[in-house]
Amino acid sequence: MKNSDSRMKTIGLLGGMSWQSSQYYYAQINQLVADQLGGLSSAKVAMVSVDFAPIAQLQAAEDWPAMAAMLSQSAQQIACAGAECLLICTNTMHAVADDVAAAVDIPLIHIADATGAQLQKDGVRKVALLGTAFTMQKAFYKDRLKTRFHLDVLVPNKAKQDVVHRVIYEELCLGNINASSKSAYIDIIEELVAKGAEAVILGCTEIGLLIEPKDVSVPVYDTVELHARAAVDFALEAN
Repeated sequence: MKNSDSRMKTIGLLGGMSWQSSQYYYAQINQLVADQLGGLSSAKVAMVSVDFAPIAQLQAAEDWPAMAAMLSQSAQQIACAGAECLLICTNTMHAVADDVAAAVDIPLIHIADATGAQLQKDGVRKVALLGTAFTMQKAFYKDRLKTRFHLDVLVPNKAKQDVVHRVIYEELCLGNINASSKSAYIDIIEELVAKGAEAVILGCTEIGLLIEPKDVSVPVYDTVELHARAAVDFALEAN
């Protein structure tokens, strides 16, 4: 067993988007620390959990500057609480990651970087991406995977994107897990596999509540797990 000591860095979590996935982040990070350090060890965490309702309204209105300002203020609270790195605990809100990173003096660990690095390490070249409509349609996520990790990113067609998006906001963010939605997601993933996808990114932090690796025919990359692992690697590097 390694010693859990003051050299462990404090991980900053900007959560609440939604709280369903934020609790998954907290559990993953603490489990990884316990696995590595043993005994009663747990992670040092500074967390601010925001109210998702007004942010979801701003998302629908696509008022990204207002959301950037809100999350930047919360990030500053986290930094003031002693965090030594920052995680935005949602894929979609990485649309304003650059603004949030500029608001604090601690490093932001980007969820797409944690995901892309693992895909690249595993030799994946073409990958399916499921997430909110914002994540599937906008450039901030797909282009980062393409330019930094040389990945060919496939997304569903518009009608299937609407299905994925609706299930996230109307079911998963509320903690509702429906068999029919699971089946629809599996069908969408397998359609992208038929188009050449070698793996699938669960590019919304709630999708891991619905889809498990055993459900589909290709490797599944859960962004919460990969993001949490990157944070723990950062926190424990001195150990």
